[in-house]
Amino acid sequence: MANRREFLKTIGAAAGSAWLAGRGLDAGAQSARREITINGRRVTTVDIHAHAVFPELSEVIAGTPLDRSFPDWQVLGPSRIEAMNERGIDYQALSMTISGHWWYGADEALADRIVRTADEALATWVERHPDRFVMLSSPALPYPELAAAQLEYAVTQLDARGACVGGQVEGEFPSTVRFDPFWAKCEELDVPVFMHPALGAPNLVMEHTLQGRGGLFNVVGGPFETTLFLTHMMFDGTLDRFPGLRIVGAHGGGYLPSYLGRTEVACERFPEDPCLNTKQPSEYMRTQIFVDSMVFSEEGIRHLVEEMGATQVVYGTDIPFPWPETMHHIVDSPNLSDEDKTLILGGNLMRLLRIEA
Repeated sequence: MANRREFLKTIGAAAGSAWLAGRGLDAGAQSARREITINGRRVTTVDIHAHAVFPELSEVIAGTPLDRSFPDWQVLGPSRIEAMNERGIDYQALSMTISGHWWYGADEALADRIVRTADEALATWVERHPDRFVMLSSPALPYPELAAAQLEYAVTQLDARGACVGGQVEGEFPSTVRFDPFWAKCEELDVPVFMHPALGAPNLVMEHTLQGRGGLFNVVGGPFETTLFLTHMMFDGTLDRFPGLRIVGAHGGGYLPSYLGRTEVACERFPEDPCLNTKQPSEYMRTQIFVDSMVFSEEGIRHLVEEMGATQVVYGTDIPFPWPETMHHIVDSPNLSDEDKTLILGGNLMRLLRIEA
């Protein structure tokens, strides 16, 4: 592992210097770094919801059914650190989730090349900026044994701190026993999993249902997929089969925290289709399930803490996509204690992702 990391460090330094020089920006030219304080005390902030893509991926998928291009604003570069400095973000956990989990449609061999290319590019970037980033592997979940092997390589050889997965796999929820090899590997490696929905929640609603003004495919579809994923993970017994598994649901956990009371009584109300969970949903929500802060209101974050506890809520931005900032809803909240704010802004993720500030 040491040789591998030395190799990444060397090529990362060279590539990073070339990247910066080629765009007229060097490390000394970065904007001033905003510092976040709670009651006068500096706190470390960590963003779980950060997307990244690299030009190398275009070369891997060229001429395949997945051939596509990536806009410049989606490609990871020095502007990312600028944005973090301006917002007061100390660390980001980067994952390859631009435009959804598009590589789930690849055959097994191509999926292996895509994930290896993305993970090694991420590792190179993190080696270049170890005080600002950690990486999440984005395994090929349609092939659970391959995904488990990809995660093991990423964690043991590239220092990945967790995984990022979609809420569905080409219309199939990954809560069935077919996917157990992957979940078992997550538990064995003791790494968290960030769940981010696919673009527009495909295959989950009738055709054209989420068309309409206001980006319904995103605004409604994304939280809907997250809600279904987390509920399946509970009701299908996945979280019981792997009690050490920890899941972070994007977009505030979808609608689940706001509708938890109905979920709490669902299995008793519909006994004809027996649930496999051994605990109440609220118990999983306070232990194995975490959610990010992307609910865009102080009241929304207060409600998440009320239902789940401050230990289960983490900070997220969706960078580079232009969603509103949520940090001030946490920092300025009259309903959260200083300890709660510190945990949500970074303390919880520092523990989950093994970040030492």
